[in-house]
Amino acid sequence: MIEVGCGPAGDWAIVDLGGVKKEISLALLDDVQVGDYVILHVGYALSKLDPQEAERTLALFSEMAESVAAAS
Repeated sequence: MIEVGCGPAGDWAIVDLGGVKKEISLALLDDVQVGDYVILHVGYALSKLDPQEAERTLALFSEMAESVAAAS
């Protein structure tokens, strides 16, 4: 998460999804801070991830994208 705030519609965050910035709802989570990694579905943060696990997952996604690009 790159920004966290609160408004009339509830808590929200701006997240970076591979370079695309998107506003999401934090209505389902407590104690979320800038720099946290979350599982996201249809605009809602569902759960926080351990930072090391998140980095491993992002590295795996990057490897998969490189493999797909090399195969095409």
